[in-house]
Amino acid sequence: MEYELSHYLALILFGSFIGLLFTGFPVAWIMGGLAILFTGISVVADSYLDTFIGLDWGYTNIVITRIYAVMNNWILVALPMFIFMGVMLEKSGIAEDLMTNLSKIFGRTNGGIAISVVLVGIMLAASTGIIGAAVVLLAILGIPLMLRNRYNPELACGVVCATGTLGILIPPSIMLVMMADQVRISAGDLFMGAMMPGLLLGTLYIAYIVVYSMSKPEVAPVPLDTETLSWPLITKTLVSIIPTGALIFAVLGSIFFGIATPTEASGIGALGATLLAYSRGKISVASLRDVSINTTQTTAYIFALFVGATAFSLILRGLGGDELIEDALTSIPFGTNGIILAVLFGAFILGFFLDWIEITLILLPLVAPVMLNLGIDLVWFTVMFAVCLQTSFITPPVGFALFYMKGVIPAGISMTTIYRGIIPFVLIQMVTVLILLNFPQIVTWLPSVAYE
Repeated sequence: MEYELSHYLALILFGSFIGLLFTGFPVAWIMGGLAILFTGISVVADSYLDTFIGLDWGYTNIVITRIYAVMNNWILVALPMFIFMGVMLEKSGIAEDLMTNLSKIFGRTNGGIAISVVLVGIMLAASTGIIGAAVVLLAILGIPLMLRNRYNPELACGVVCATGTLGILIPPSIMLVMMADQVRISAGDLFMGAMMPGLLLGTLYIAYIVVYSMSKPEVAPVPLDTETLSWPLITKTLVSIIPTGALIFAVLGSIFFGIATPTEASGIGALGATLLAYSRGKISVASLRDVSINTTQTTAYIFALFVGATAFSLILRGLGGDELIEDALTSIPFGTNGIILAVLFGAFILGFFLDWIEITLILLPLVAPVMLNLGIDLVWFTVMFAVCLQTSFITPPVGFALFYMKGVIPAGISMTTIYRGIIPFVLIQMVTVLILLNFPQIVTWLPSVAYE
């Protein structure tokens, strides 16, 4: 491929974006501002240099149509509804009951409290999908409990950080909704494809905790004041699981059985979470106001990024950035799997510096057409991409889950302790990607049988 001035401008555009991220300026305005700046540079280059880039203000005006299409997208209506559902469930106090009862059941074994954290995290992931809320809630409930029972702080921090991010993968997930929109695939298929990998990842977390605590009992000892396991305790635990389980079944079951679309199911989830909070006496004018404000702020943040990313991606494509990426990927000499691994590795590295939203809105739409041309199942690829992006929450320096947790844990725990704690779980996530790469049926089986 012969490189032209526009291709060099595309590289400079992307490099400028990475560099400006470290200024702390809002990402949405960085992307939108760079789109305007490089349009101007292209116009000047066409006017005063012996070249033709073809990117002018008329081309940039297409962004208005693109933004309208984003705002008019029926799938994206699910975003504020799922966000509302997650924030409302956080207010309901259900997670506290789950953590208390599960820790009593599993607390009789080494690592039992950590296992309880993972199980509660899986249920939160399947009912909220809001990473910040899940991490903070698990940190407040789980870390003091584990430290009080002499758990290793690194293990406690690693378990909470990794488990709290499962909501980005296990449906209903706002990331999966956005990914489905970006690669033009069914959100329902993507939900079904991500279900088994999400549960696999949670299972691997539990397996690691069991093996580690058995080999080194001192890192996760049996609590000294363990309650005797009894049928009343088991019954009480099952009763505490029923409300959350019913909500999960109502939302995901309605999607998987073809009763409702993800957008319609998000409304069911928002209503169900409100009814659960009401049944527990957690609904008031003040709480509804707080939930509505939090939902609006989160939704506005995401849609501002949609606007900036739409403009940025349009200019990047206009400068030939998609051609550069396709040429770079197809020139990799290791076959289809080599191309997939190169993209996933790139997403993993970008996760150290970018939030998952930017990577989803910028990189995923550029590489998805290449995967489609190679005959790769986009549901399978997107789920593996999602697992890689999960690491962006727990890898420094931009790992938001690390900072969410640092703000609520005891003051004696340092960031270094948190960083060391997440290393095994990042490795587990990478192992999960390799498992999915070699056994695609884990992703593709459920979507393939859902409508038979």
